Amino acid sequence: MKTSTVVEAKAHFSALLSAVADGEEIVVTRRGQAVARILPPINPQPFDLCALRTYVEAAPSAVSMTVEEMRETDRL
Repeated sequence: MKTSTVVEAKAHFSALLSAVADGEEIVVTRRGQAVARILPPINPQPFDLCALRTYVEAAPSAVSMTVEEMRETDRL
């Protein structure tokens, strides 16, 4: 993890962004105190709608129950 003061960050912002793009984490400090953290982007996995649909159909949740039904079955 690399640290940079606010003044350094302003002067060398493009270089900091290049370091972040390479996977490095940058902490920006002001008067010795951390005030910001610049992180590389998170690359999420593609969302699998078919897998979600299969999961929901296989295990219906109690969310579809009414409050009265939950009380009768001691779920609430």
